[in-house]
Amino acid sequence: MAKVHISELVLRDGHQSLIATRMRTEDMLPICGKLDQAGFWSLEAWGGATFDACVRFLKEDPWERLQKLRRALPNTRINMLLRGQNLLGYRHYADDVVRAFVQKAADNGVDVFRVFDAMNDTRNMRVSIEAVKKSGKHAQGAISYTVSPVHDIPYFVAMARTLAEMGVDSIAIKDMAGLLTPYVAHDLVKAIKQAVNLPVNTHSHATAGLSAMVHLKSVEAGADIIDCCNSAFSESASHATTESLVAALQGSGYDTGLSLPLLQEIAAYFREVRKKYWQFEMDSHFVDTRILTSQVPGGMISNLVNQLKEQGALNRLDDVMHEIPRVREDLGYPPLVTPTSQIVGTQAVLNVLTGGRYKSVTNEVKNYLLGRYGAAPGQVNEEVRKLAVGNQEVITCRPADLIGDELDKLRGEAETLVKSDEDVLTYAMFPDLGRTFLQERSAGSLTPEPLLPPESREAMASPAVYAPSEFNVTLHGETYHIRIKGTGQAGESERPFYVHVDGVAEEVLVEALDEIEVTPAAGGSPRKTAAKSAGGGNKQRPRPTHAGCVTTAMPGTIVDVKVKVGDKVKAGDGVLVIEAMKMENEVQAAVGGTVVAIHVAKGEAVTPDQVLVEIQPE
Repeated sequence: MAKVHISELVLRDGHQSLIATRMRTEDMLPICGKLDQAGFWSLEAWGGATFDACVRFLKEDPWERLQKLRRALPNTRINMLLRGQNLLGYRHYADDVVRAFVQKAADNGVDVFRVFDAMNDTRNMRVSIEAVKKSGKHAQGAISYTVSPVHDIPYFVAMARTLAEMGVDSIAIKDMAGLLTPYVAHDLVKAIKQAVNLPVNTHSHATAGLSAMVHLKSVEAGADIIDCCNSAFSESASHATTESLVAALQGSGYDTGLSLPLLQEIAAYFREVRKKYWQFEMDSHFVDTRILTSQVPGGMISNLVNQLKEQGALNRLDDVMHEIPRVREDLGYPPLVTPTSQIVGTQAVLNVLTGGRYKSVTNEVKNYLLGRYGAAPGQVNEEVRKLAVGNQEVITCRPADLIGDELDKLRGEAETLVKSDEDVLTYAMFPDLGRTFLQERSAGSLTPEPLLPPESREAMASPAVYAPSEFNVTLHGETYHIRIKGTGQAGESERPFYVHVDGVAEEVLVEALDEIEVTPAAGGSPRKTAAKSAGGGNKQRPRPTHAGCVTTAMPGTIVDVKVKVGDKVKAGDGVLVIEAMKMENEVQAAVGGTVVAIHVAKGEAVTPDQVLVEIQPE
């Protein structure tokens, strides 16, 4: 019998970490037979960002994925990552929704539920754990590992004891940022094993290059299960390599009992699959030890880079990276994991770009400071709290205690769209996104985002085939290096251009809307002038011209318009809500006066250079 068990992550955290969760179900199913033969303790295949990615990008029903995987893996436990009271969304749900979701996940094939809370507030894990136990499945209580003045081994041991009292079947040490070091891992595992009579599972990202050593020292300290990922999707921001750990432990007192040749067959399959998703590859494939000092997870850094690029502020990345630890300290040192990583990161971006710390505060930070995500691990900066929420009452109860049953309400809202209880839960997780998905499914128009064809990669990699054009483009004060590596056929209505933007492979579809004519310029040199298109030309967006022009500091999507033309507003009143980096940010009026124009609508994408609402100052 194996002395140490392995939980394989290739179907969830591996591709989530390296190709933005884009692997499709059709590429998972053919290899499931071999995965099922391998003898893993569990195969992580659902939860985390997979639900969101299925609905948002892949246009797959996540419940159907789970059902198909269950049929294809009859002998292997399917493991999922569950965010406690947040489930798979970004807010707390009522207890009836949590219980329904867990039961349906169990019915459809989940065997092991890894339950965590971003705040490590075990009150937010209780109902999920109870629901898992009621369903007869394995409840794994997860500790979100982080480093701060308040997070030490006694803190984590106390949490493990609380989880054991709640009835969990095992304890996971979830090192989502790769901050664990080998000897700390050894001491932490040993202390938890001494405190609770439960199996311990270690999970540590390879970002800083330490995860294999972390697992080895954890095993020596008594860890029963280690999380690893097949070599086709391992290392870097992912995890230690399964085959390597199997080889390292082979013949020792910790032998996993897994077949290395079989694991290598699986790796060969996934290496070919990965080639299909080349456009989603991370830019870097090297060890990044900066995480050990910044404590900012790799996935969080990539989100920040994309966000800053969108607003022409990539040159402020260092400022944001310095601001993140300050915001985290102000908020009482929450672990940086979904959703608190987005809460801290988005606020840090706003602090840097708006010209003043907490000049603009996201709704999520306000809710955090009001206790609506749970108890902060450390002391919150009271000056920041007062600045953000004034004298509003801070709750001390479990946040979900203030949420009444909502499953029937959600079922009623989605009644015309849903065919099953699973559909209701899809809508519950992401109402706007879920509604669109269900509508498109009903209309038979679900279309996944395109995968760039192999020839476009070849075009970008083969300057001998295409004569490249190379230039810089300056937009919103930020300069981008553009290199054209190939194009589609001239004369097509939509012509693809294969380009590198700051080294990142992109496909750009260019549709000609204007006719270009060449006329002599003064002095005899040629010049180009654009004739108006048949539609009368492109609509010009209004630009800020006075203090009554309401703008946003960050690009995003309008989720709510809170005023109408003719409304009277005061300076500081909320007029819009924008979603950016998966967080909602209330946009406030800078001056008091009368709303005279609204230039945007719900669902519209907006940028910092456009006017959203116009107010006639008093």
